Amino acid sequence: MTVTPVSITRAPTETFPATRDARWRGAPPRVIQGGMGVAVSGWPLARAVASVGQLGVVSGTALDVVCARRLQDGDTGGHVRRALAAFPVPRVAEWILAAYFVEGGIAPGEAYRPVPRHTVASGEKLLELTVAANFVEVFLAKEGHEGLVGVNYLHKIDLPLPAACFGALLAGVDVVLVGAGNPADIPALVRGLATGEDVRLAIKVMGSRVADGPTEVLFRPRSVVPGVAALPVPLVVAIIASNDLASGLVADPATRPDGFVVEGPTAGGHNAPPRGPRALDGLGQPVYGERDEVDIASVVALGLPVWVAGGQATPSGLRAALASGAAGIQAGTVFAYSDESGFAEDIKARVREDALRGDLVVRADWRVSPTGFPFRVAELPGTLTDREVAAARQPVCDLGVLRSAYRRPDGEVDFRCPAEPQKAYLRKGGREANREGRVCLCNALLAGAGLAQRRPKGAVEPALVTAGGDLAPVVTMLGQRRAGATGYTAAEVVAHLLTGAEPE
Repeated sequence: MTVTPVSITRAPTETFPATRDARWRGAPPRVIQGGMGVAVSGWPLARAVASVGQLGVVSGTALDVVCARRLQDGDTGGHVRRALAAFPVPRVAEWILAAYFVEGGIAPGEAYRPVPRHTVASGEKLLELTVAANFVEVFLAKEGHEGLVGVNYLHKIDLPLPAACFGALLAGVDVVLVGAGNPADIPALVRGLATGEDVRLAIKVMGSRVADGPTEVLFRPRSVVPGVAALPVPLVVAIIASNDLASGLVADPATRPDGFVVEGPTAGGHNAPPRGPRALDGLGQPVYGERDEVDIASVVALGLPVWVAGGQATPSGLRAALASGAAGIQAGTVFAYSDESGFAEDIKARVREDALRGDLVVRADWRVSPTGFPFRVAELPGTLTDREVAAARQPVCDLGVLRSAYRRPDGEVDFRCPAEPQKAYLRKGGREANREGRVCLCNALLAGAGLAQRRPKGAVEPALVTAGGDLAPVVTMLGQRRAGATGYTAAEVVAHLLTGAEPE
């Protein structure tokens, strides 16, 4: 097939006028819905929040795998296929459908077809799938309304980041939010992608010396979308947990974002580790001290919109944030257990029931994440917090989303993960002490979203469930349920949070 070069010429000024306030289309949103997990903050949730005037956010984590598995499950409702039909290069959409779409879905117990793992030089097909998958998620989130839609990326997952971000830009994403690492290079990356020119992103490689030089991912947008021209430049919001990082980012025009989310340690998912010597409480959780407290007023004084996150998802929390000079709050857990979230329905129901009874334990675990960052887990029988379930799982690394790059003795770059099979990890120079307590989050989080890989002999990948440390907003929303409803909607969450804090 001959591919006709596509020219996408959307003048940035049409959607994003020059002034910062205008780029937020007036006042910045008071509520940002967190970009959670793998497919938890999916397009249905982001669209629901954006439709009622706040910032809806899709999670950009592992969308290549998510898209491929949704297609193999039969693409109920035809949503992925509808979005792919709008992708600017038909050839790419066609091969993705040929490779992954299964009419009616794969048979029960049948394994999902794998998606290749990203490397410093990912293959052409994988890059095309990554671009298209991010396009699909943002396209669907933006359908049917004029609200703002963002995408959340973890800087730790750097290999697919340029391709993923380009896909989101193609779909007209309004805001790019980045955390789990220093987002200093993201504003320049986004601006570069919007021009259609080649971009490079430096990759952290353990064991590298100065003489080795930088290791970079090179991404060529026009290798995926020939002839792509100007794209709207989205806003960049940095997710931070320290005043020093905020000040440093603002000081340089090249690294200056368009706003900050200041995330506290009670937020769900990954948290920034405490500063200073490691200390644990009686549950094995990290202990945070005064050095970990962020002075919100100082961040606000830097002159950019600020949203406060972590235990703020209440009307009083929003009012306190506004009183401090912040633009609003970011809320995660209360949206994660709303009707539109991507959690598997059985998991969502169990968390709601346990939260209502006051029985749900959520703790920050130092060891569970291969990243080494504390990760909040909800204690649920049948998931990987159950020791018997964890012991029964056979280690396998077939997704590799959280692998870390390291330099081998021969100078080549390779990848390893402390949650991968023991022999493979030790052969690559990993230390046995690093493996204790680690969990394959890649497979576990996909399982939590109802996309668990099937293994031989009827085994299915078990889930790991995350939540924030403050479950009171979930309980409050469940207590306000409409007659006959089992849960609550994202729109109801927004309306509740804005109580007493509506725009003047």
